[in-house]
Amino acid sequence: MLPNLEQVQVRSFAPARFHNPLVGLRSTFVGEERVLLPSTLGELEPYLQAGHLPPAFEMAGPRREIFFDPDQTACGILTCGGLCPGINDVVRSVVLTLTYAYGVRRIYGFRYGFAGLAASNGLEPMLLNPRVVEDIHTKGGTLLGSSRGPQEMGDMVETLQKLGVRVLFAVGGDGTLRGASALAQEILRHGLEIAVVGIPKTIDNDLLWVERSFGFATAVEEATRALEAAHAEARGTLGGVGLVKLMGRQSGFITAHASLANSDVNFCLVPEIPFRLEAFLQALEQRLRERQHAVVAVAEGAAQEMLQVGIERDASGNPRLGDVGVFLRDEINRYLRGRGLEFSVKYIDPSYIIRGLPANATDSEYCLALGQYAVHAGLAGRTDLMVGHWNGHFTYVPIPLATARRKQIEPEGELWQRVLGATGQPDMS
Repeated sequence: MLPNLEQVQVRSFAPARFHNPLVGLRSTFVGEERVLLPSTLGELEPYLQAGHLPPAFEMAGPRREIFFDPDQTACGILTCGGLCPGINDVVRSVVLTLTYAYGVRRIYGFRYGFAGLAASNGLEPMLLNPRVVEDIHTKGGTLLGSSRGPQEMGDMVETLQKLGVRVLFAVGGDGTLRGASALAQEILRHGLEIAVVGIPKTIDNDLLWVERSFGFATAVEEATRALEAAHAEARGTLGGVGLVKLMGRQSGFITAHASLANSDVNFCLVPEIPFRLEAFLQALEQRLRERQHAVVAVAEGAAQEMLQVGIERDASGNPRLGDVGVFLRDEINRYLRGRGLEFSVKYIDPSYIIRGLPANATDSEYCLALGQYAVHAGLAGRTDLMVGHWNGHFTYVPIPLATARRKQIEPEGELWQRVLGATGQPDMS
């Protein structure tokens, strides 16, 4: 169900008080353009028949008039959650855009996520400028460091006030964005004019209303390499099984897209599509008897109900997962030993290798755009929003809408049907 007009409205400080310094520099400014949420005629028809305007996001981009005076404005940026290719690209883009496009002279990099905003932790911010970020996009990880978990709101607001920060950029996934939204709302309760802008970072691509989060393209590309290696290992021996565990806690997009890109995967196992262990093992045995090798791609969050792990959570509130890769490796070995087959299981887990890589060209370009559009939003006085990308346009999405639920693979949707067609795997439910 699509959200209503009120739910897509971004909070904004008003009225705009300053001319954008980009005026006169042959820049194209965004006016009242909006980006439709419906993408098909079928989704649009109910609104047309009822005579109502369909929901539409505010289009991202520079405005002729902005709320904050760049010459008198300090900005801050922090990165939270797990590592992901492209974080440094985003940090660099924000710093370069603030400096060269708007002339902002004070930019703070808060160390280790929201922990760096809490004065009680004693983490001094970095002063960022183009020289500091000159080559960070060539490196993986994050220049600023990262962390998980909440901090005391009053402490963080006090730090922002003390440093004179008027725009804060928060780079992270759903947990980070929820924290950013809570901070934005706390700031508004205090009657302060400090904008909070989210930039979507989740390697799993599980955030709503952004067609692709940064780092995802790099992750799929590198996951495909792991699957190619698994295929070579599997074909190199009689009864070879190449088993690869990929990232995807509750959403299996990396595993699904890497399986499609590789097209040598025979079994794609994701959290959204439950399967019975015995049915999978029987299908694997049949594949080995017919073709003498098999490749299995499994997302880290798949089959958790089989692992019987306790309900523990990390500092971000995410459930701690059992190791489905090791579980399947052991179960495959156990099952095949009693089936009179020659076999060899090769298990590959490239997760942390992928997370720490620099972004590929596709993600680097995307990160640059996200950083630019985030700066345009912040200086224009937009707050409690995430930069999104929808129906071919960059957009501004209210954070509460972006984090309302998790984006997942639809079992009846086009993506999963393409996976079934490419793998040829049977129904194992």
